[in-house]
Amino acid sequence: MNLKVLLSAYACGPHKGSDPGIGWNIAKELTQYHEVWVITREDNRVAIETELAQHPIPNLHFVYYDIPVWMRWWKKGLRGVQLHYYLWQAGIHSVAKKLHYEVGFDIIHHVTYVKHWGPSFLALLPVPFVWGPVGGGESAPETFWHDLTLRGKVYETVRDLARWLGENDPFVHLTAERSAIALAATGETGERLSALGCQRVELCGVAGIPKSDFETLAKLGSIDRETFRLVSIGRLLHWKGFHLGLKAFAKLNLLNAEYWIIGEGPDKQNLEKLAQDLGIGDRVRFWGLLPREQTLQKLETCHALVHPSLHDSGGWVCLEAMAAARPVICLDLGGPATQVTHETGFKVPAPEPEQAVQNLADAMMYLANDPDLGVRLGQAGQQRVKNLFDWEVKGQIFTQLYEEILLLKKDLVRR
Repeated sequence: MNLKVLLSAYACGPHKGSDPGIGWNIAKELTQYHEVWVITREDNRVAIETELAQHPIPNLHFVYYDIPVWMRWWKKGLRGVQLHYYLWQAGIHSVAKKLHYEVGFDIIHHVTYVKHWGPSFLALLPVPFVWGPVGGGESAPETFWHDLTLRGKVYETVRDLARWLGENDPFVHLTAERSAIALAATGETGERLSALGCQRVELCGVAGIPKSDFETLAKLGSIDRETFRLVSIGRLLHWKGFHLGLKAFAKLNLLNAEYWIIGEGPDKQNLEKLAQDLGIGDRVRFWGLLPREQTLQKLETCHALVHPSLHDSGGWVCLEAMAAARPVICLDLGGPATQVTHETGFKVPAPEPEQAVQNLADAMMYLANDPDLGVRLGQAGQQRVKNLFDWEVKGQIFTQLYEEILLLKKDLVRR
């Protein structure tokens, strides 16, 4: 069934991770089965058209839109991005409406910057609407708040307020009610989507790995067994939970162990001070922000990835580590908990900070004492990524979902 599909992708770009990678890879894979139009921001035009000039993709069309300059003078980088996103969503409604009358879409799918407390005005069009994968329902457990810096507490408070306002936005409720299906990135978000009025909610991970990236990661070499080495990779933000990883590592009574942290962010000084205060400063290495090639070189020498995030819808770095046959140690929270299983790593209970730290430390010690366990978990994780998180597989899943939605629509019309 060759369909005409319209994607809403605020973020979209080739050779990128996170939301831009989601937009690009979903669009690219869907062209294997359908004719695809993508509405995205004007800022993405150069990167997209440069890539398409070198590697044309049949059946893929882009429409670029941005709100007028006088309405976005205040947006600088990520500053004001949420308001800009809301106004952009409202603005593309008229663009999509006109395009629909010209093309006649079978399915509309909102794919990037998708959070349960932000509406999609494309749900108002007379076309079956797919929402997601949707994130944003994850929260840092309240028991962890006392362990946060003032900056972290302010961030969480503002985030909760913004989410409450969004959940009371009538356009959010309208988006939920008009969705043929809402794809929840996590169980926490799924519960909130149901509360908003979504009639059909299914779990669907937000992250994926392109086949070329998987092949590169799968070629990483074996691990040096002389030094037990752990690594955390990502922006140094309070909710990434790297402070929990450091406290857990400090409990290990191992002289030949190291903990590497790769990334930059506002919490760097706090983490460096914490490492010194814990007496592990000589065994913790802060590498800063590294190019991807160097990051992979560091990952190659590490036994496991530590990713104790408090609220993370995606967790791309977890999939990359699994593709590289490195087990992941994470909390049983958010997106990572949907990616990692007990056969591929450790997702530890996190009822409160002290117990979470002890559980993380126990997982680290298991791997340190049994190198073969890490190899088995890593191999199982690599296979799991290949089977479930390859973008080609996701393209097939979305195609089957579209066809199912349209068949149900036909049945309702007959009745």
